[in-house]
Amino acid sequence: MTAVLAVIPARGGSKGVPAKNLAQVGGVPLVVRAVRACRAARRVTDVVVSTDDAAIADAARAAGAEVVLRPAAIAGDTATSEAAVLHAMDAYGAMRGASHRTDVVLLVQCTSPFITPGDLDGVVAAVTDGGADSALTVAPTHGFIWRSESDGFGVNHDKSNRPRRQDRPQEFLETGAAYAMRAEGFREAGHRFFGRTELVSTDPERVLEIDDPHDLQRARALAPLLDTTALPGRADIDAVVLDFDGTQTDDRVLVDSEGKETVAVHRGDGLGIAALRRAGVELLILSTEQNPVVAARARKLRVPVLHGIDRKDLALKQWCDEHGITPERVMYVGNDVNDLPCFALAGWPVAVASAHDAVRAAARAVTETPGGAGAIREIATWLLGPGLDVNTPAAPHGTTADITTK
Repeated sequence: MTAVLAVIPARGGSKGVPAKNLAQVGGVPLVVRAVRACRAARRVTDVVVSTDDAAIADAARAAGAEVVLRPAAIAGDTATSEAAVLHAMDAYGAMRGASHRTDVVLLVQCTSPFITPGDLDGVVAAVTDGGADSALTVAPTHGFIWRSESDGFGVNHDKSNRPRRQDRPQEFLETGAAYAMRAEGFREAGHRFFGRTELVSTDPERVLEIDDPHDLQRARALAPLLDTTALPGRADIDAVVLDFDGTQTDDRVLVDSEGKETVAVHRGDGLGIAALRRAGVELLILSTEQNPVVAARARKLRVPVLHGIDRKDLALKQWCDEHGITPERVMYVGNDVNDLPCFALAGWPVAVASAHDAVRAAARAVTETPGGAGAIREIATWLLGPGLDVNTPAAPHGTTADITTK
């Protein structure tokens, strides 16, 4: 079997976007997105993240990558990706021992958030099967390119003659996402383009490099359209942690003349939570509000509760540590901006359909059902199937809600 080492350079410093490689797109840090794409590629045998940053290293390990700590000499703004890859090859080889070999090295940039496993397999195949020495991902382009000098200058065309698109030779844009190289040829050349270089076309709609905050905003807006990640199953999740207001309720409070408050919850959510509990999923309700209604609902559902919590992310991390649960395997369900720190910690941040726009943008998955209308039951069907592994039929959507009094 051809040994293919994927190296993901991920420095901690970034001038354009602070902490860029940990910035989330579709609820997932960029470095984690790159690791997952590499691990899902059929032709990649080993995945290494090269970093000088402890938080990036932790995120990479949790996602299933090996980590090579990059020395300061090749961690600055002027350090090249080639230097990081060469160092990672040597360091990883030393970690694995004398019997380890690398036939093909794959440079994957986590600043291209929409790279697919198929793209990675494509550039590797160009080397292993197609006889190329190096290969890169490109996107077809038909644009007229100009350079601003003393007079506007047409780079790829004569400005006095603008032929039709079908009459011009096909050109390709380097995406910056992935490069495959024969390992020994790369060592000898010291750069990524050597020998016969093959261009591997990718979907132009998925081409985006994150270099500044505007790129990051565009990536987050595109993620719901371009991400094709399957919804999680039971094998992906060890624990489900639920916000309360706006997630298990519709975020409204009814107040009578004496100041007594009530909220509405959905019977279907209770059925889904009971099914998750029977299936052995660890459950927790985590709420900022210090109200008797939260504790009362938790008691009825037989779910542990932490409420009146200011720093929900710290409480969640401590709970995971106490229960021996890896945050990467936690689903956190929320609806508002105070849930975002927990989104950054959990491997599966989920927003209900009625969530704030910023929360929906940061989520890895979004329910079709609003909070308080059966969103938790919908999530239970993701994990357990539509029958929830129970003999009694599921309550239909829109049945009469439970009323809980504060």
